[in-house]
Amino acid sequence: MQLIDPNHPVYRPLWVRILIVAVCFSWALMETTRGDPFWAVLAAGAGAYSIYMLLWSYKPPTPTQTEPEVVAEPDEQDVKKDGE
Repeated sequence: MQLIDPNHPVYRPLWVRILIVAVCFSWALMETTRGDPFWAVLAAGAGAYSIYMLLWSYKPPTPTQTEPEVVAEPDEQDVKKDGE
Protein backbone atom coordinates (compact mmCIF):
# COMPACT_ATOMS: atom_id res chain seq x y z
CA MET A 1 0.00 0.00 0.00
CA GLN A 2 1.45 3.32 -1.07
CA LEU A 3 0.70 6.21 1.30
CA ILE A 4 2.72 8.87 -0.53
CA ASP A 5 2.47 9.29 -4.30
CA PRO A 6 5.94 10.52 -5.30
CA ASN A 7 4.70 11.33 -8.81
CA HIS A 8 2.45 14.10 -7.53
CA PRO A 9 3.61 17.54 -8.79
CA VAL A 10 3.84 18.98 -5.27
CA TYR A 11 6.84 16.72 -4.52
CA ARG A 12 8.96 17.90 -7.47
CA PRO A 13 10.96 20.61 -5.63
CA LEU A 14 13.65 19.15 -3.38
CA TRP A 15 12.95 21.66 -0.60
CA VAL A 16 9.36 20.39 -0.24
CA ARG A 17 10.52 16.80 0.19
CA ILE A 18 13.19 17.79 2.72
CA LEU A 19 10.70 19.94 4.63
CA ILE A 20 8.25 17.04 4.97
CA VAL A 21 10.99 14.79 6.36
CA ALA A 22 12.21 17.52 8.74
CA VAL A 23 8.71 18.18 10.07
CA CYS A 24 8.15 14.48 10.78
CA PHE A 25 11.39 14.08 12.70
CA SER A 26 10.93 17.41 14.50
CA TRP A 27 7.52 16.20 15.64
CA ALA A 28 9.07 12.95 16.86
CA LEU A 29 11.70 14.91 18.79
CA MET A 30 9.04 17.12 20.36
CA GLU A 31 7.00 14.09 21.44
CA THR A 32 10.11 12.47 22.90
CA THR A 33 10.99 15.53 24.97
CA ARG A 34 7.42 15.76 26.27
CA GLY A 35 7.56 12.14 27.41
CA ASP A 36 5.15 10.47 25.00
CA PRO A 37 7.07 7.65 23.32
CA PHE A 38 4.06 6.17 21.47
CA TRP A 39 3.49 9.29 19.34
CA ALA A 40 7.25 9.78 19.00
CA VAL A 41 7.60 6.34 17.43
CA LEU A 42 4.66 7.00 15.10
CA ALA A 43 6.10 10.35 13.96
CA ALA A 44 9.56 8.82 13.51
CA GLY A 45 8.01 6.02 11.47
CA ALA A 46 6.29 8.58 9.27
CA GLY A 47 9.64 10.35 8.89
CA ALA A 48 11.42 7.12 7.97
CA TYR A 49 8.72 6.26 5.43
CA SER A 50 8.89 9.74 3.93
CA ILE A 51 12.68 9.47 3.65
CA TYR A 52 12.28 6.23 1.74
CA MET A 53 9.52 7.47 -0.57
CA LEU A 54 10.56 11.10 -1.13
CA LEU A 55 14.37 10.98 -0.99
CA TRP A 56 15.70 7.46 -1.36
CA SER A 57 13.49 5.99 -4.10
CA TYR A 58 12.30 9.25 -5.70
CA LYS A 59 12.80 9.38 -9.45
CA PRO A 60 12.32 12.83 -10.97
CA PRO A 61 10.13 12.98 -14.06
CA THR A 62 11.81 13.31 -17.43
CA PRO A 63 11.98 16.86 -18.85
CA THR A 64 9.42 16.01 -21.52
CA GLN A 65 6.90 15.16 -18.80
CA THR A 66 7.39 18.40 -16.86
CA GLU A 67 7.40 20.91 -19.72
CA PRO A 68 3.93 21.99 -20.80
CA GLU A 69 3.17 22.11 -24.49
CA VAL A 70 3.62 25.64 -25.79
CA VAL A 71 1.22 26.81 -28.45
CA ALA A 72 2.42 29.83 -30.40
CA GLU A 73 -0.09 32.62 -30.65
CA PRO A 74 -0.08 34.83 -33.74
CA ASP A 75 1.55 38.24 -33.48
CA GLU A 76 -0.58 41.36 -33.63
CA GLN A 77 0.78 42.29 -37.03
CA ASP A 78 -0.09 38.84 -38.41
CA VAL A 79 -3.73 39.22 -37.44
CA LYS A 80 -5.77 41.22 -39.93
CA LYS A 81 -8.08 43.71 -38.36
CA ASP A 82 -11.66 44.15 -39.60
CA GLY A 83 -11.09 47.70 -40.94
CA GLU A 84 -8.08 46.87 -43.11
